[in-house]
Amino acid sequence: MMGGWRGEGATVADGRKALATGEYGKAVELAEDELEDNARDEGWHRVRVEGLLAQGKYPEADAACSNALVRVPRSVTLRWLARDAFSMNGRPRQAREAVAEIPQLVSRSPWAYREAADLVVVGRALLAAGADPKEVLERIYAVAKKGAPDQREAPLAAGELALDKGDFALAAKQFDEALKRFPDDADLHYGRARAFADSDRKVMGEALEAALKANPKHAPSWLLLADHRIDAEDYDGAREALKEVRGFNPAHPEVWAYEAVIAHLRSDQEAEEQARRKALEPWPTNPRVPHLMGQKLSQKYRFAEGAELQREALRFEAGYLPAKAQLASDLLRLGEDASGWEMVQEVHAADGYDVAAYNLATLFDTMKAFVTLTNAHFTVRMHARESAIYGERVMALLERARLALATKYGLELTQTTIVEIFPESKDFGVRTFGMPDNPGYLGVCFGRVITANSPASTRNKSVNWEAVLWHEFCHVVTLQLTANRMPRWLSEGISVYEERLADPAWGEQLNPSHREMILEGELTPVSKLSAAFLTPKTPQHLQFAYYQSSLVVEYLVAKYGLESLRAVLKDLREGVFINDTLGKRAVAMEDLEQGFAAFAREKALAMGRGLTWDRPKRPGGRGRAGDEEEAGATPGVRAALPEVLGGGTNYWALMNTARRHVMAGRWDDALPLLQQSLAIYPEQTGAESAHPLLVQVHRRRGDATSERQALERWAAMDAEAVDAYARLMELGAAAAEWGMVTTNAERYLAVDPLVALPYRYLSQAREAGGDRRGAVAASRTLLRLDPANPSEVHYRLAQLLVRDDPAGAKRHVLQALADVPRHRAALALLRELASKNPPPTPAESPASPVPAREPGRSDVR
Repeated sequence: MMGGWRGEGATVADGRKALATGEYGKAVELAEDELEDNARDEGWHRVRVEGLLAQGKYPEADAACSNALVRVPRSVTLRWLARDAFSMNGRPRQAREAVAEIPQLVSRSPWAYREAADLVVVGRALLAAGADPKEVLERIYAVAKKGAPDQREAPLAAGELALDKGDFALAAKQFDEALKRFPDDADLHYGRARAFADSDRKVMGEALEAALKANPKHAPSWLLLADHRIDAEDYDGAREALKEVRGFNPAHPEVWAYEAVIAHLRSDQEAEEQARRKALEPWPTNPRVPHLMGQKLSQKYRFAEGAELQREALRFEAGYLPAKAQLASDLLRLGEDASGWEMVQEVHAADGYDVAAYNLATLFDTMKAFVTLTNAHFTVRMHARESAIYGERVMALLERARLALATKYGLELTQTTIVEIFPESKDFGVRTFGMPDNPGYLGVCFGRVITANSPASTRNKSVNWEAVLWHEFCHVVTLQLTANRMPRWLSEGISVYEERLADPAWGEQLNPSHREMILEGELTPVSKLSAAFLTPKTPQHLQFAYYQSSLVVEYLVAKYGLESLRAVLKDLREGVFINDTLGKRAVAMEDLEQGFAAFAREKALAMGRGLTWDRPKRPGGRGRAGDEEEAGATPGVRAALPEVLGGGTNYWALMNTARRHVMAGRWDDALPLLQQSLAIYPEQTGAESAHPLLVQVHRRRGDATSERQALERWAAMDAEAVDAYARLMELGAAAAEWGMVTTNAERYLAVDPLVALPYRYLSQAREAGGDRRGAVAASRTLLRLDPANPSEVHYRLAQLLVRDDPAGAKRHVLQALADVPRHRAALALLRELASKNPPPTPAESPASPVPAREPGRSDVR
């Protein structure tokens, strides 16, 4: 008994404080004591029911709520609580009836429900009945907030509404503002955590920590923490979080739903069934249970299993929109487009404020401008303009990937692979994540479906789109081989590893930052490597997660063979846990981590062996690399600086000194430093490498032979060195070395197929090599890209077509003359064509007019 509290005259505020700090049993006892004296106190009835629900005492909560409604029959807040109390006792019809009574009561006596708590409940009830969310937000929640700024109900409800509609930015703003006034409110901190769950896991973690500090028994926060740990494949940690909730609410349906998910992911069917039964025990048709299970499985790329669970949720409650929305997403990711898009429209029609549904419905209209390319193995959807320019290249690249990777790993693809390429990054984001924000992804594979950014959306940074599609198709192979049952580190690791095998310049490479991270102990244990993709400290750490994963795969294949890796993938498909199959097919996880760490360390030490890598500072510890050269130093002193500063030859001092020489135009001083850097560390890539500097130095010194050699080394090493490719095309064309021109035109197109330059050189090279058809194709593509000299392109195309297509040649020569009427060579070619094909006599003239040229086209057949 709480005699001490009663003797002190406990108030409803005392009860609410007990609830807010997780003292649910105390809150219930306080309420029961006070209700003995005043059975009509609505506030104490609410405290009692909420306390019982929080402890999972659902039958007691049902009885308490029913009794409270008898005592306080006009209460709307108790009716809203009845929604949970009745539902959790298998009485969803009575729960719906209680909520439906709320607007009726208010309509009869609106003056009686002006308190903030009442207004918020009215708003929630209206939303449940399908009211306009904007109207509720502005006409009810805003009024409640203004009328009672010292109460947290209205800002909490506004934030939750934004979360429900998928507007996470607005939700974060609402919760941030509310927390300024209520800094110790666990519900508000939890809401903030949800707002950042998909965008910033670090902020989410901080918010959850604050919520659990305010209320150590805050079930939603523990559940979100468990959810996050499942994402990180930390299943033991997730179960620890769930155990915390079971300590005060052993009947919580979501606890057991998550337990069922973990059991499913561990292929423990018996444990899954037991957990599922417990989850549905209070309410056998609770749609939240299969929906949550399915949503979590879909987040683990188990879309088929997830979709079936959403269908079950809809059998429990046909109008359950969260299940419909998730099912729509699942269907689109499974490649069941017709059904998926139809369901997107249904969700959008039912809830026009659902941000993800709105975004997808809008994208559906945008994709009407796309065209579809197909063959026996692939369905590719691209914007019509881009398809005409490089669609055939996409199909050819995918076929090469299929032949190489499906064969290597022993996969027989039984369905076509769907690839969708988006010229707008925001559209890629919507198709992939439901939101236009794209957190740095170039492509994503769901198993059978690939979504990718087109080169048009990555213009501000060079990206090799061929490497991206190769990487994503490798996911198609491994995900289908394992039925999507593989840890993320292994999936990403194989894809990056296969990139490097396909082209040594592709894929994440060992670089100075990676070297430093390995040697400074920043390797993630392999058993926890998937988590490194979820909460990287920096973008650099995310890139390192990709590299480390690929290095683990490289180590496994080198030490245990490809067949071992294939056997691991087969075991995963059968539901064997990753640690178990690695132990069976290769090595125990503990030994793998130890052996891999030594392998990675040796690889890091071998990089640039002969260089030192400590970042030099000025005397006294001031400054960073590059400060070592004083403005007045003589060339001889400057040249010696790298040796002196590094205690050997220091890479950073070497490069910064060389770079300063280049900036000052001291080509002879820079040359030996750059040559030394590349002789010891030739694998340098990127804009900061020595390659572009050395090319510049050779060119400024007039050494054409050395410039070309440096360009060729750079181009072979760097898959995104478009400047090198362009210069090599120029040099190759000048020397009539058409093989070199073709090689570098192809390299350029693998980065950016939407610019004219490589097609111009490719047309010349193919013509010189006798490939007239290839030259025509390149020239026609060039015309689609609005070249600076269209008349010259039309003229050259006419020349190429003279023999095989005189009519086409005539059209192009006329178009050349339309742009430049005094184009002498074009006039001569037109006369030549006319002499070979004289115009028909009047009797031979066609009876019908010649069709007009199609608008916007320079070549119409």
